[in-house]
Amino acid sequence: MSYYAALLLFFTGVGVVVFLGYFVLKIKKERALKKLLATPFKKQWRIYLQKTPHYNKLPLEDRKKIEHSIVMFTYMKEFMGVGIEVTEEMKVIIAFYACLLLLHKRTSNCYDNLKTIIIYPSAVAFENLQAVGGIYTKEKFLIDGQAANDTVVIIWHDAKKEAYHLRHNNVIVHEFAHEIDFMDGEIDGVPPIERSKYDEWTRILFHDYKKLNALVLKNREWGKYKLLGAYAATNEAEFFAVVTERFFETPHHLKKHFPELYNELKSFYNIDTLQLVNE
Repeated sequence: MSYYAALLLFFTGVGVVVFLGYFVLKIKKERALKKLLATPFKKQWRIYLQKTPHYNKLPLEDRKKIEHSIVMFTYMKEFMGVGIEVTEEMKVIIAFYACLLLLHKRTSNCYDNLKTIIIYPSAVAFENLQAVGGIYTKEKFLIDGQAANDTVVIIWHDAKKEAYHLRHNNVIVHEFAHEIDFMDGEIDGVPPIERSKYDEWTRILFHDYKKLNALVLKNREWGKYKLLGAYAATNEAEFFAVVTERFFETPHHLKKHFPELYNELKSFYNIDTLQLVNE
């Protein structure tokens, strides 16, 4: 046998072994998940969910659907604690709000690209190094959460309070709105939407974004835009994440002051949040 033939045979063998190993692991994982899904939803998990202002208002069919999604989410994603031990409560509550956003969206799983959720006990300080005209400066800033394509950072101190009480803000909803925004490859305030709805979406959302941005820059009387807050004026992506928070946390106020905005979000998420919360 020639050297090249032997080399080809060797790499072919390695490829077969790798493929078989992957195939076996996939089968084992699918069997484990199937067994997990066949197990009754944990009573303690449901107790956590019943403490939220949203779960109990869901129709029975939706509650069953989201419980299924929670099991999938907690099994498929890696949860990492930094300075804190990850508990089942953390996993279930984060999974609930993440999957609530996609409850009526046509997706195979909740956030296919997402791999890791990193949980910190309290706000995290990061340093940002900037260079202007050859002068380097360090700037410290606190984050309440963060999202990238495959990783979400959650600050549990804030997330827990916001999960169990309507507080205008919800860091879990906010960060997973960013994940949804990125599903089309860009974080730009335009999540994956039908082409026929694109123009209407951008007209309504970006009109209100530009109006809010102008008010913040000029520091004028905000009027109804006070509901959205200054952070929503950061950029189009943050505007989408913030209005998603308002849609799920204070839908009656959003509907009253921004009816077109509310209707766009209702159409996108395919859920009427007015039926889920009592403000």
